[in-house]
Amino acid sequence: MPEMNEMIARQRKYIFYLLAVYVLGWGFTSYQSIFLGLIFGTSLSFFNLWLIGRKIRKFGDSVMEGKKTVSLGSFSRMATGAFAVIIAMRYPDTFHLISVIIGLMTSYIVIMIDFFLHSFYLRN
Repeated sequence: MPEMNEMIARQRKYIFYLLAVYVLGWGFTSYQSIFLGLIFGTSLSFFNLWLIGRKIRKFGDSVMEGKKTVSLGSFSRMATGAFAVIIAMRYPDTFHLISVIIGLMTSYIVIMIDFFLHSFYLRN
């Protein structure tokens, strides 16, 4: 499990870097609704990544102890996505809907990129 914790810590760091870039884009460009949508969606995506990490740790502990395992929380992640879309549709002048959806997918994209980079690093 230590490598799982390292992986999740790396992914959190990458998402923080992306959020910093989005904040700079929001502050220094004229595309404020797009960057605000990216910030909102990525923040909720970060929350989903935190939920996944916590559920995976509980899942691993349950397996190690031989206990019955529980769900990994698909419903809570879907509810977060629905919440983000509702907020973006309620305030379309503040949040760009497509940017919010792209922001919601950020953690999954970061997970895939991290996987490929880490597997490439391990091979060499």
